Amino acid sequence: MSDYKNTLNLPTTDFPMKANLANREGSFLKEWQDKDINKQIRQKFKGKPLFVLHDGPPYANGDIHIGHAVNKVLKDVIVKSKT
Repeated sequence: MSDYKNTLNLPTTDFPMKANLANREGSFLKEWQDKDINKQIRQKFKGKPLFVLHDGPPYANGDIHIGHAVNKVLKDVIVKSKT
């Protein structure tokens, strides 16, 4: 088997090759709790009108397709841009 790694122009990063989310999730949650992220978000939007994005089932009227993924990604971007 050939090793093509040296032929690719890849950036050097500190990112691990695997996300290991199952092992790292606890540290993420602890950091968010230590920083009280939920309280910060609530304070940021205190007194502002409530933003609600209704999101229905992903494929209620047909088979699942790539459009459903695009829809979910766009809705996620909107929600994250509002917080």
